[in-house]
Amino acid sequence: MASANDMKAAEKTYGGFISMLKWSVPLIAIIALFVIFLIS
Repeated sequence: MASANDMKAAEKTYGGFISMLKWSVPLIAIIALFVIFLIS
């Protein structure tokens, strides 16, 4: 098993990843829709 310090670091990294994902997915969707709108 991982030590307590490793788990704290992993949880912090995971939290940052999820936070970044929460903002980047809708932003990428908006950009993709804008590009599709420009092409059509």
